[in-house]
Amino acid sequence: MSNSNELVEKLKSCFGFDTFKGNQEAIIRNIMSGKDTFVLMPTGGGKSLCYQLPALLMEGTAIVISPLIALMKNQVDAMRSFSEEDGVAHFINSSLNKAAIDQVRADILEGKTKLLYVAPESLTKVENIEFLRNIKISLFAVDEAHCISEWGHDFRPEYRKIRPLINEIGRMPIIALTATATPKVQHDIQKNLGMIDATVFKSSFNRPNLYYEVRPKTNDVDKEIIKFIRNHEGKSGIIYCLSRKKVEKMAEMLCVNGIKALPYHAGMDPVTRSQNQDAFLMEQVDVIVATIAFGMGIDKSDVRYVIHYDIPKSLEGYYQETGRAGRDDGEGICLAFYSNKDLQKLEKFMQGKPVAEQEIGKELLLETAAYAESADCRRKLLLHYFGEAYQEDNCGNCDNCLNPKKQIDASELLSTILDTILAVKEKFKTDHIVDILVGNNTADIASYQHDELETFGSCAEEGEKMLGTVIRKALIDGYLDKEIENYGILKVTAAGKAFLKKPKEFKITVQGDPEDMDEDIQIQGSITSAVDPVMFSMLKNLRKQISKQLNLPPYVIFQDPSLEAMATTYPITMEELQNIPGVGSGKAKRYGKEFLALIKRHVEENEIERPEDLRVRTVANKSKMKVSIIQAIDRKVDLEDLAQSKGLSFGELLDEIEAIVYSGTKINISYFVEEVIDEDRIADLLDYFRESSSDSVDEAMEVVGDCSEEEVRLVRIKFISEYGN
Repeated sequence: MSNSNELVEKLKSCFGFDTFKGNQEAIIRNIMSGKDTFVLMPTGGGKSLCYQLPALLMEGTAIVISPLIALMKNQVDAMRSFSEEDGVAHFINSSLNKAAIDQVRADILEGKTKLLYVAPESLTKVENIEFLRNIKISLFAVDEAHCISEWGHDFRPEYRKIRPLINEIGRMPIIALTATATPKVQHDIQKNLGMIDATVFKSSFNRPNLYYEVRPKTNDVDKEIIKFIRNHEGKSGIIYCLSRKKVEKMAEMLCVNGIKALPYHAGMDPVTRSQNQDAFLMEQVDVIVATIAFGMGIDKSDVRYVIHYDIPKSLEGYYQETGRAGRDDGEGICLAFYSNKDLQKLEKFMQGKPVAEQEIGKELLLETAAYAESADCRRKLLLHYFGEAYQEDNCGNCDNCLNPKKQIDASELLSTILDTILAVKEKFKTDHIVDILVGNNTADIASYQHDELETFGSCAEEGEKMLGTVIRKALIDGYLDKEIENYGILKVTAAGKAFLKKPKEFKITVQGDPEDMDEDIQIQGSITSAVDPVMFSMLKNLRKQISKQLNLPPYVIFQDPSLEAMATTYPITMEELQNIPGVGSGKAKRYGKEFLALIKRHVEENEIERPEDLRVRTVANKSKMKVSIIQAIDRKVDLEDLAQSKGLSFGELLDEIEAIVYSGTKINISYFVEEVIDEDRIADLLDYFRESSSDSVDEAMEVVGDCSEEEVRLVRIKFISEYGN
């Protein structure tokens, strides 16, 4: 195509765009002139157009090798929407029957089809190879090309067979495209596809609109996620989990908490999975909870947040998945929850795999841990990983830049590290160097006699974490290089050797002092669990009034812990009240109305933001134990026999029954009480509980005298059930 205007006209008439984005035009011209082309472009940069437009303009059919059936369908639908002819794009994969495949072939032979999407597995079939050898092919496009590399985050062995298959079909220009590749992965792809001489078009991996944040994964992670989603109500988001089971559980938990969410993973039946994907694309649901299978090539530009419930296996996977946020250059929040335990779990999963694969996996996990634990700019770390230098000191759009940590000069430590790497002839990885410096006398250290080195144990005081931080920063600043091909062996660069001759300031960012952090955590804890003293006092007064009217001790209505919970979470509906500890539906219906009215008034008058709005409702799991205990008591089963049949001590059975009656359920254990306790003692204890303002067992035993703890507890259960419920 001779000039730029004609190409822009075709872009406008075929796709409706007025201008090309970034390198698109240069890439298209390169492939149309018959040259192999390698495209590295972040998600949302417009990769697909780089082979779709040439395919429409060139003679013949373009063969697009793509890894996912869902992705193919998505792309074919998109192409058909641009054309009047449905046959313009087709796919061949395992989801098609023979009649459908015959139709595809007929359209290709008639010259209607400009793009044919195939899975690498389909490409290996003899009948497909035979068919493709006899048609005019314009180009081969290898989409999601990182799947070729075992260093990539989504390695697919079938992808490594693509080159021999192309040779069999016929030599045509190849365009390989990926949204994520480290220099190592890029080289691996080019080598494997036999396109070392390809023109490489690399767009910046920086997505300025994306905000990166890593939070420690605590027991409150579900609560944090719900709070976050509620603060972004009505916006689309993706939550990634590593296991299918967790995906199902998380989607269910979100639904129970009033959030429109659906699961998506490879274990679901294809129809449901496709329906769930469409529901997300059509905005019938706000959140999709998924394994990494979701999102490759999904064309939804307004995903506003991507949450990683589990940290991914590699930084490439993380970058690819976060890249699905804010593809329209609008808001994109990338929030990951990190726990070192998760990485240990992932490492365990690798056991049993070939040693080389385990080494690669471990190295990728170390990079992920380094990113998650770092206090430096997250954007800088990510871009460095992809071989791109980020010049700014503060990106202003990640958690570490918005809340900068303390910096210290670590030039002496760096010198010691560089000396040690050179002393061991640059043949070891980070963990070995750290072991030498902190003085860990491992089997490896002893066998190489590295415990005899001058620097052995010289940095024990600084510790492993600090040394890891210095090594990571030295890699980013170019004093060290890591030989990924050799599983991460450290080499000192020319800049590193110059630093040793003439050291200069070398600042590293450190996490706060652990003592300060503990103090912060304690302060936060005391705030979150704080009872509103005014509310608590008002609730106690109301309880006292009701107890007088009904002539019942206050604790029979609600116990203090229940009032404390009400004064912390401010329930204002009957459903919320029933979720308060010690309040069942019976109690809520009997006494709840006045308490709810009081709480609602207090909340409105004082403009209180209720933590109840942020409370996580768990998926209903009615205790089978409690239900079966109630049924057994209805049948008048001897309580000692009941305890034995449930594998409980008698005291544990009483704990269960107390929980049942204190939450407002009425049960009748008189048949057992009257059999095992003297009639007069029952009467004395009932009188005591009627008059007393306390339900303390110890006080009852002291006042009534000559009775056991179990007797007191049994009569107390009888009293609360008969008078309170």
